Amino acid sequence: MMEIPVKVALITGGAGGIGSAICKKLAKNGYSIVITYHSNAPKAAQLLSELVGEGHSLFHAPNTDAAQLALLKQFVIENYGKLDILVNNAGITTPVKHDDLDGLSDEWIDKIFQTNVRGSFAMIRAMRTLLEKGTNPIIINISSVAAISGIGSNVAYCASKAAIDSMTRSLARALAPTIRVVSVSPGWVLGEYTQNIDPAYLQTQLDYTPLARLATADDVANVVWALATILTFTTGSIIPVDGGRLLK
Repeated sequence: MMEIPVKVALITGGAGGIGSAICKKLAKNGYSIVITYHSNAPKAAQLLSELVGEGHSLFHAPNTDAAQLALLKQFVIENYGKLDILVNNAGITTPVKHDDLDGLSDEWIDKIFQTNVRGSFAMIRAMRTLLEKGTNPIIINISSVAAISGIGSNVAYCASKAAIDSMTRSLARALAPTIRVVSVSPGWVLGEYTQNIDPAYLQTQLDYTPLARLATADDVANVVWALATILTFTTGSIIPVDGGRLLK
């Protein structure tokens, strides 16, 4: 086992836009980062090479694969011995209009819930004992304002995020006082996904945002960092990062 660092964070789906920003923010502030990925190994490896500091690592661990999660747990035990932060950032979706009920297939509904909800719970279950060894440990589930607004890429995605928020509240109660559990709930976040969205639709979302801009991945990363280091008396909460989008 390597020398145990002061702070250790595991970020699922770390190679994505939000995940990358979270990894970089925490690494810059002294955390050793464990990045997990599902399919994009080159992008994950590139991110690993860009992180400042030491003690970072990369592990292939789809959150729907129980065998890989068991191997991931053993890897963290052997190399770090604890976790201080678990960020459940991995998630999937596909664009389907909400009134196109036939367009949202059973296969996609199952995939969305397996990754976004069951997979997040499975990761928490696997990492619980490691978090219990951490300092003021926290689980941060990346949710979405779609959980409340019902406006999102498809109906199942919105429902999956609502399930994540409910899970956050349940586990915050169940794991207290040792482990805190919080949801971070962004609105539209500028990045690769939004590049494929109709600009007119994005402008409509911008027009309905009181702070007159869309979120960046860094906005989300800043909230994750604040919850871990400053807002240490917060648990069971759903923290919006949406510029006031739900006000209109």
